[in-house]
Amino acid sequence: MSQLSRKLRGVEGGGLMFWCPGCDGPHLIHHGDGPGPRWGWNGDAERPTFTPSVLVRSPTWTPPVTPENFDEWKRSPWEQTKVESVCHSFVTDGRIQFLADSTHALAGQTVELGDWT
Repeated sequence: MSQLSRKLRGVEGGGLMFWCPGCDGPHLIHHGDGPGPRWGWNGDAERPTFTPSVLVRSPTWTPPVTPENFDEWKRSPWEQTKVESVCHSFVTDGRIQFLADSTHALAGQTVELGDWT
């Protein structure tokens, strides 16, 4: 992974990663030629625009599965609930507009893309 800017990291095979402030974690898209879904990118590492929208679905467990409770979880997985987290956004000129179907606290808001720390 290479640092393209405070906002973007480059990944082999045309991958770009950005830090999502809604999920407090990275999201990966691919641009240019290659297999699988591909996004358009304006080429600006400081104020990126990706088209079309970015949709990330992530299964999570409630309560969360951690190294500390994994053995207990294996014994009684039916006591856990699998929930799908959704992050759906438009990334335009270095800002991220979270759509209403996002399941995190920034749904419906537009904010600056997060910086990698």
